[in-house]
Amino acid sequence: MAISAGDSLPEATLSRMGDEGPEQVKLSDLSKGRKVAIVGFPGAFSGTCDQAHLPSIIRVKDQLAAKGVEEIIGVAVNDVFVMAAWAKSSGAEEAGITMLGDLDASFAKSIGMDFSVPEIGFYDRLKRLTMLVEDGKVTVLNVEDTRGCTNSSGEALVEAI
Repeated sequence: MAISAGDSLPEATLSRMGDEGPEQVKLSDLSKGRKVAIVGFPGAFSGTCDQAHLPSIIRVKDQLAAKGVEEIIGVAVNDVFVMAAWAKSSGAEEAGITMLGDLDASFAKSIGMDFSVPEIGFYDRLKRLTMLVEDGKVTVLNVEDTRGCTNSSGEALVEAI
């Protein structure tokens, strides 16, 4: 069953590039007692993610902070090396956005937001989404129903908060 507003996030271990290489981080550690925005990307460097979705999040980072968002966390079913490279090339790292890899799609599956498009090589990917999480509980959830980036844009998240 898909997660919805009002639900608690399931326990999830994601990966990031640390100072000494890849490291694991528990999503609960990042969200406990905090207000965070989680952004789901189908794939690092993929067209809409790279050209529309992530730039929309970077554009509104200050507006999200003004609404009390303490951290923006980007998640994609990619390895930590790809996520780190995308963070650098896109400006996400400079903007202070935490980029995490859902290496085996366990997070995407646990929230019921996984999908596959075999003809383009997408297997068990995370749907395009934004969510506001307060102390581990989803308070806003915007999921993209079609291609593109309208429901899940940074601007849509700001408006929903």
